[in-house]
Amino acid sequence: MKVLDAKFVQGFIRMCNDGWEQGWHERNGGNLSYRMKPEETESVKEELRTDGEWREIGTSVPNLAGQYFLVTGSGKYFRNVILDPEDSIAIVELDEKGERYRICWGLVNGGKPTSELPSHLMNHEVKMLASGGKHRVIYHAHTTNVIALTFVLPLKDEIFTRELWEMATECPVVFPDGVGVVGWMVPGGRDIAVATSELMKQYDVAIWAHHGMFASGEDFDLTFGLMHTVEKAAEILVKQLSMCPRKLQTITARNFRDLAVDFHVTLPEKFLYEKE
Repeated sequence: MKVLDAKFVQGFIRMCNDGWEQGWHERNGGNLSYRMKPEETESVKEELRTDGEWREIGTSVPNLAGQYFLVTGSGKYFRNVILDPEDSIAIVELDEKGERYRICWGLVNGGKPTSELPSHLMNHEVKMLASGGKHRVIYHAHTTNVIALTFVLPLKDEIFTRELWEMATECPVVFPDGVGVVGWMVPGGRDIAVATSELMKQYDVAIWAHHGMFASGEDFDLTFGLMHTVEKAAEILVKQLSMCPRKLQTITARNFRDLAVDFHVTLPEKFLYEKE
């Protein structure tokens, strides 16, 4: 099968375009990666090169050794993925130690995988182990309203989660574990990758202050839906704060506990504190 005919590649391309149409990927902002299933790799193996140069990842992910990933390219624009995927995205293989990668398909006009590759791979490793192998997608986007909130809310997991949960009844059902928050750090390096992967041991969403969001999920629909839900909650909160900084009514801790019972989710008590 040709790479571009594969269902997982078509899903990847669609998700890139959906993110562009949401306005989350100005210029070359944001990145996406997908941990391929063995049968998916097998289905396109005839188009995968095996003579690519091995390059250092910049971190070590031994639990991902030998696996293949579909990733966006560094400096590539999300708006162009649907127009010219072979120029914009790549399939990469990791070596037997999980310390180097090589390009097996894509980026036909040169280039490298996303500059956030260390963050993506470290988070893939964490989420693969935490989910029993179910999580395969890591998505980073410059979500406008979430970024705006990082200037006005304390950068604390408990506060961000509770404020977002209160914006829509579906929020604690869609992300019952809450969200983590990383203070501002230089993107693209090992330090922010480590900080994010620590948060992703407990959460499926990490907010990068003044930068955007990282989300993890089992497939493209769930991961995009998670990102979309958090950003929509943030949009509602931005509007609420602009209309009236003080809520006249809201969803209470008691309401959340009742919701958890009916929807069969577990909500951590640290988010259900009584507010003044």
